[in-house]
Amino acid sequence: MTNTTPAQSCMTVLYDGDCPLCRREIAVYQGLAAREPVRWVDVSAPGTALPDERSTLMARFHVQREDGSLLSGAEAFLALWARLPGWRWLAFLGRVPGAAWLMERAYVGFLRVRPAMQRVARGLDAPAVPDDMLAELRSDHAGETGAVWIYRGIALVTRNAELKAFAQRHGATEEDHLRRVCEVLPWARRSWLLPAWRVAGFLTGALPALVGPRAVHATIASVETFVDHHYQQQIDRIEGRPGVDALRALLVECQADEVAHRDEALALQTQPPGILLRAWCALVGSGSAMAVRLARLV
Repeated sequence: MTNTTPAQSCMTVLYDGDCPLCRREIAVYQGLAAREPVRWVDVSAPGTALPDERSTLMARFHVQREDGSLLSGAEAFLALWARLPGWRWLAFLGRVPGAAWLMERAYVGFLRVRPAMQRVARGLDAPAVPDDMLAELRSDHAGETGAVWIYRGIALVTRNAELKAFAQRHGATEEDHLRRVCEVLPWARRSWLLPAWRVAGFLTGALPALVGPRAVHATIASVETFVDHHYQQQIDRIEGRPGVDALRALLVECQADEVAHRDEALALQTQPPGILLRAWCALVGSGSAMAVRLARLV
């Protein structure tokens, strides 16, 4: 590429910050002590002054040299590597006759498969979630999936109009929770056992619905009591950390909704549960705890 702009004080690296592959690679480069100053520009950021068309700069990797000239592809990588410790040997190799041509052909081949690789990388990319919270968010996603199916099971089985309205109203809230968790937890980070969580949730709602409102309300109170504690543990875990305000707000809002579900179910109980119902609720509580432990792992 021969496009030029006025001279500048240092080399500028023009990279696609919207690409998870590019972000990871550039982060590695930025962590190195370059032998000469390097300026890093994300060409995907709106409003950024660019030396060429945005679409052109996002299609291939570019660097702009101090004299304003642009290099792309293998030439751009070689120019950058020449300034980075641990990478200079590649720049030296690129000066061997024919090596730069082979590198360019390899880069063109990479560009053909990059869209598929980006889809996989985005499935693993969770910038809003600290690494030590990924397993927790996976358990939340599994739990909200199960909760959606608990209320679906109740609504499908019961013939009580008030209980059906209760299930549909709370089910809508759980579907909103699931949608919001999905927004921060990429698909590749979610539990592999989602079909099992759907079945378990459906049975947890459908079986007490066969018995009647009293059994349903006791079941929901038991489930939501566990979920309240589960969310509180996560909130405590990230309390005071920088950069997690949005995640904390999500957890707090979901917890508040679950507490409201629990309190409504408790208020609707006309009498304390008997021994069989208490045993069922204990089974539901222990099953929820086991599901969380499993979802954190798988």
